[in-house]
Amino acid sequence: MIVYQGLALISGFSFLIYGISCLSTEQMKNEFIRFKLAKWRTLVGLLQILGGLGLIIGVFISNTLVVISAGGLALLMLMGFVTRLYIKDSVIASSPAFIFMIINSLLVFAFSTT
Repeated sequence: MIVYQGLALISGFSFLIYGISCLSTEQMKNEFIRFKLAKWRTLVGLLQILGGLGLIIGVFISNTLVVISAGGLALLMLMGFVTRLYIKDSVIASSPAFIFMIINSLLVFAFSTT
């Protein structure tokens, strides 16, 4: 279980940082314009921060919180992966979203069975 807790913490801190970046940097603002999702940037950033915090806090407090947070982040990353493929980004450029989708899906399974 310690491996899954480590993965949850890594994913949680990654989403916390990415969510803050999404809300505060010009680079992310431009990326969301390129994705044709500019009006969704604030919501996506807030969901990433909430999901990241849910993973971090959930590791110490509640498996249910990890399952809910990881499930939401997995869904968010599925949509991110599909968006990147839709705008014709390369598979390599799309791979972080796919990898985080797999990690968070694994966390849903791991924390829901304990």
